Amino acid sequence: QVQLVESGGGLVQPGGSLRLSCQGSGTVFGFDSMAWHRQAPGKERELVASISSRTNYADSVKGRFTISRDNVKKTVYLQMNSLKPEDTAVYYCNAVRWGTQWWGKGTLVTVSS
Repeated sequence: QVQLVESGGGLVQPGGSLRLSCQGSGTVFGFDSMAWHRQAPGKERELVASISSRTNYADSVKGRFTISRDNVKKTVYLQMNSLKPEDTAVYYCNAVRWGTQWWGKGTLVTVSS
């Protein structure tokens, strides 16, 4: 069965950077699209960035975050720069293929001094 495993979360100071990774396994097929979502305490889950034939970003992260993917490795990355305290959240990886989607278990990003 398909599994998505995120890594790279942690504690970082405001203005710092982190790079998240999410690797898919359990399938010989690639994904149509992959994405990062996040959920902050007390808030709903929101889309951060997605990548298929093109990329899409939430307004709040444009110019600071960059999504990329390695189709051979079935891995999606999220480079996060100029981090702000409001970026603190659990970040979830998402992958879609043929109308079916899968989710990772999430990785916590905490931005604090």
